[in-house]
Amino acid sequence: MVKLHIITPVKDSVSTALHTIEQVMNSDEKGFKYTVYNDYSTDETKNALIKDAAEKGYSLLHLEDLTNHPSPNYLLVLQHAQQQALKDKCPLLIIESDVLVTKTTISQLLKLTNDLKKPGMIASVTTDAAGNVNFPYLYATSYPSATGATRKRLSFCCTLLTNEFLSSYNFGNLNPEKNWYDVFISRQSIAEGFTNYLAMDIPVVHLPHSSRPWKLEKYTNPLRYYWKKITKRRDKI
Repeated sequence: MVKLHIITPVKDSVSTALHTIEQVMNSDEKGFKYTVYNDYSTDETKNALIKDAAEKGYSLLHLEDLTNHPSPNYLLVLQHAQQQALKDKCPLLIIESDVLVTKTTISQLLKLTNDLKKPGMIASVTTDAAGNVNFPYLYATSYPSATGATRKRLSFCCTLLTNEFLSSYNFGNLNPEKNWYDVFISRQSIAEGFTNYLAMDIPVVHLPHSSRPWKLEKYTNPLRYYWKKITKRRDKI
C-alpha cells in the first residue's frame, strides 16, 4: 500500500540532484512511491539518472516522452503527480532537486497530516548547511522552532500537499501562462478552507537555484535579473 507519493523535478545540476535523490531513498519512511521527472536535461544528466534509477529503484519519467513543450514543465509535473496521488488516495510530497532531507524528514511530515488541524500544505523550513534559515523562508527567521500555521506563501522546496486538498482543487485549472505555482497554490489551499503550516522544527538544507544558476543574479545583480525576467519572460509566478 502506497502511503505517500514523492516527486522531484530535475533540470540538470546532476550532482546536486543525485544527492537529493539519495537522501530521499535513505529515508526511514519506506511506504512511498518516488518519481523523478527529468525536464529536458542534458544527455549527461539523463544518462546519470537512468543509471541511478536502475540501481535505486525509483520511477524516472522523461518529460520529452510526454510533451514537446520546452522546459520548464512544472505545470505538467504537478498535474501528472496530482493524478497519481489521487489514484492512490494519498498525499503528495514535492522535494526539489536542490534540497537535502534528513533520514526522518519524510516520516515527520507524513505524521503531521494526522496531527494538525485541517492541513492543506505542510512545508519544511529551509536552511543553509550551517543551519541558518535561508531563501525562500527569510520571512520566518524570527519564528519559534515549532510547526505553526502561516498565511504566507509556502515554497515547493520540501512541501507536502494533503490528499484532502488535492481532492478539492484540480491542477488542470492552473494558468498555463505561468512557470511556477507555489504562490498561487499556497493561496488556493487557504481559499479552499485549509490551513498551511511551516515546520520550523523539521528543517531541510536548501542549495538555492543550483538547477537554474541564472536566478542567482536576483541577489548579485538584481537590476540585470529583473531586466531579463521582463524581456525574456522568465520565471512567471
